[in-house]
Amino acid sequence: MSHELMFFGGFIIFIILMLAIDLGLFSKNDKPITLKAAAIMSLIWVLFALGFGAILYFWGNELHNVHDLARLKEVVAKHLHDVKITDDVVASIQAYNKNLTLEYLTGYVVEYALSVDNIFVMVLLFSSFGIPEKYYHKVLVWGIIGAILMRCIFIFVGAALIAKFGWILYVFGAFLVYTGIMMYINRNQEEEVDPQNHAVVKFASKYFKVTHKLESGKFFVIENGVKYVTPLFLVLLVIEFTDLIFAVDSIPAIFSVTKDPYIVFFSNIFAVLGLRSMFFLLVNIIDKFHLLKVGLAFLLVFIGAKMLLHSYLKEWGFTTSHSLIIIVAILAISVIASLVFPKKANYES
Repeated sequence: MSHELMFFGGFIIFIILMLAIDLGLFSKNDKPITLKAAAIMSLIWVLFALGFGAILYFWGNELHNVHDLARLKEVVAKHLHDVKITDDVVASIQAYNKNLTLEYLTGYVVEYALSVDNIFVMVLLFSSFGIPEKYYHKVLVWGIIGAILMRCIFIFVGAALIAKFGWILYVFGAFLVYTGIMMYINRNQEEEVDPQNHAVVKFASKYFKVTHKLESGKFFVIENGVKYVTPLFLVLLVIEFTDLIFAVDSIPAIFSVTKDPYIVFFSNIFAVLGLRSMFFLLVNIIDKFHLLKVGLAFLLVFIGAKMLLHSYLKEWGFTTSHSLIIIVAILAISVIASLVFPKKANYES
């Protein structure tokens, strides 16, 4: 078995185990997640993500079985890592591991930041479908399982396309710049969801019988021998569809940081896993960060421009460290500005 598959397999087993524990602990009794529990969950997932970064820092070379200069040069060339290789094998591998860790952490921050936009939409969806707060956690856990499967496919297909057609990076870059500009233009636009006329709901209604009863938090119920789907299942489908749309933005964005599909996957999945707990942490205060969308818009434009100008930036000495500093600065400024300049309340006469 290759080192990549061992690393990947171990990671998947860990994720399955953690999600199983999560489902077992929090979903047996349908109760709202408290702010304290959400904070603890968020901290745990961040610590896990940082812990994985430490693993990459010390043993990242094991991912692609890098133990000599020949293999190091092959991997660096294949994934376009920003690593200076010398005749010193130990120093070169250390430099490789450090860069791998930086790429992973930068990708994690990018994905975590972009996933905040999901929270705005999720709050709207739960409200529009009339889902009680005590069922949020159950829907989000199953939603994340679906998101992991979809993103796994997206990431490795994207990596294959980049390896075969290098020019597709420019397509990704232009798309991200356009998305960022449109996000800025539409930043003040009020989003609405019509549960009855949503495309996913209409599609599901063609193939399933739908009941409007929540039925104690079940996704499916059987009445008079007929199986029905509940509003809980419908909102789960809409959340999965929404994540699919967001993945179209976020996955090209992370390829601006690293071309290694495994690093893309690891950072992406840790961010997705942290999204659920972050949702419960921010659900009641998300409106306070009203300038965050502006920050995300600038973030997408920066990432897209970086993809379009990557060859020039490399010549100018622009590194992953510089990207991480700029990304963190954009997010920090948007959050601080939101708190310093709070949104003015609209009063109706």
